[in-house]
Amino acid sequence: MSEGTVPDVAAQERADLLRERLKERIYASLTLLAVLVGLAQSGHPSHVGAAVSVTVTALGLWLATLVADLQAHPVAHGRFPRLPEIRHTLFTSSPLLTSAIGPLLLTGLSALGVMKLTTALWISVGSEVAALAAWGFTGGRRVGAGLLGSLISAALNAVIGVGVVSVKLLAGH
Repeated sequence: MSEGTVPDVAAQERADLLRERLKERIYASLTLLAVLVGLAQSGHPSHVGAAVSVTVTALGLWLATLVADLQAHPVAHGRFPRLPEIRHTLFTSSPLLTSAIGPLLLTGLSALGVMKLTTALWISVGSEVAALAAWGFTGGRRVGAGLLGSLISAALNAVIGVGVVSVKLLAGH
């Protein structure tokens, strides 16, 4: 089909939607990394305190995104967002909320005695760094970078995550 046809537009819309959702998930991962490291370093976090911190972080990010989008829309478009646009924003920003699921599950397992809370928090940190690496690898594969290029992309994304962790560790809180 020629450029600009309906299937091309639909594919572009799907790609844009995936990009928006993934951008939010990566942003949430980077933010949660800092919170999780802070909790793990705090010495004596409680299960409830850790769960509340993770939940409030995810909820705060999500609400900030909604507020920013709702404030930016009238400036950019000269009108308030319509219901389909609000639904779109809710859908694309939902990874900000779902990013908390893994750390909350691990905190819950810790509360049940499966592992220490600090262990659960560090596993959460590792899983967030691993997720960043996985997205880097997937991106490398999607652009045709080959196995080596995809592994390099994964490593670079992991380095970014480890960088966030390192800054938090160096800050000591």
